[in-house]
Amino acid sequence: MKNRTTGSCAALCLALYNFSAHGAGLWLYEQGTPDVGTASAGMTSRAQDAATAFANPAGMTRLQGSQLMIGVQPIYSDIESDVDVATFGGGNGGNAGGFVPSGGLFYVYSLSQDLKVGLSAGSYLGLGVDFANDWAGRYYIQKEEFTTVFANGSVGYRVNDWLSVGAGVSAVHGELEYKASLNNVLDGGADGRLEFDDNDVDIGGNVGVMIEPSQRTRIALTFISKVEFDFKDNNIASGAGPLLDAALRVSGIAASDTRLKWTLPQQAMLGVHHQLNDDLAIMGNLGWQNWSQFGQVGVSVDATTSVDTTADANFQDTWHAAFGARYRLDPLWSLSAGVAYDSSPVTNSDRSIALALDRQYRYAIGALYDWRKDITLGVAFEYMDAGEAPVNQQGGNLRGDLKSEFKNDDVYFLSLSMNWKF
Repeated sequence: MKNRTTGSCAALCLALYNFSAHGAGLWLYEQGTPDVGTASAGMTSRAQDAATAFANPAGMTRLQGSQLMIGVQPIYSDIESDVDVATFGGGNGGNAGGFVPSGGLFYVYSLSQDLKVGLSAGSYLGLGVDFANDWAGRYYIQKEEFTTVFANGSVGYRVNDWLSVGAGVSAVHGELEYKASLNNVLDGGADGRLEFDDNDVDIGGNVGVMIEPSQRTRIALTFISKVEFDFKDNNIASGAGPLLDAALRVSGIAASDTRLKWTLPQQAMLGVHHQLNDDLAIMGNLGWQNWSQFGQVGVSVDATTSVDTTADANFQDTWHAAFGARYRLDPLWSLSAGVAYDSSPVTNSDRSIALALDRQYRYAIGALYDWRKDITLGVAFEYMDAGEAPVNQQGGNLRGDLKSEFKNDDVYFLSLSMNWKF
């Protein structure tokens, strides 16, 4: 039996469809590399260290010999809601962010001057939220963590003096943990719990092209494929009172296998790097991400009453732009700065508290120090303003109405890197 869910079943299925609100659910250009110091402007065209193994495998052909980069990147998110209206009352949720460890590992091995292979590991999408137990939106979302980790193998080949091509294959691991309260208002008891926890692995790929029309200019075009996760959990509802429990069993949610099929967006990016003179280089990106496909999520419930449908969050494709510069201060030090913009994947009218994503602005500074001839150390700091994400949502009798925005929705990145040439 296939149908489009309605009533309480739809509300609960859609409650699960939360790609980590606010600071989460974002594409993370930041992977603990020196590109953090330019707000990732020119990340696909810079091709000056081992980080290009994933950013653009074609850029590996520009490297001399073999190289290894290690990046450590703590992330801190400050996410605080400001609730105007809440049917069932409650607080603002406190700081739903916190510290998250991250980083990256990149290795390029030189088979010849024109043929390179690379290995990379890191994450390019994730983060999460964790609201206080009494927060006003607890029946929509209480906690959610979505993390991804990838391992990528790549190859780059120089076709001629001005053209290089590259490609890679990635194994991507995704893990989703979601929690929300269940309103036992029908029974007059304490709240129940809705919990979903699973992980999955899928295979993706990336390709890159590097064009060098002159010794001072590099143009790059890259593409990262979509990745599809199939998450599954059972007995996701607990602590429901007799009346709510009966409704859950009728809807097929209780004592059932619930599956969510998510598609992480594909991305295309154009990057340019230009050396104005021996000391100053400028760089930029233009990018597109297919978030509209991410907004179509398969929801299925395997029970006596089988449900198989698609939840549509009305997401739209997003656009990215970044500009940065790097200046050689002296033979040992170089400084960088950059700004970036990503459009919102959802309009104000379609935004839900569980999908409270907005436009993002990034501002960054960084420095590189040539400690030895073969070792370069990097430090960079980036601030991301993720917007106010206003929400005006009607959730029915069990979840209630909620009107809010975010007085703080900020993410801070600190990148520490080391690149070793050998």
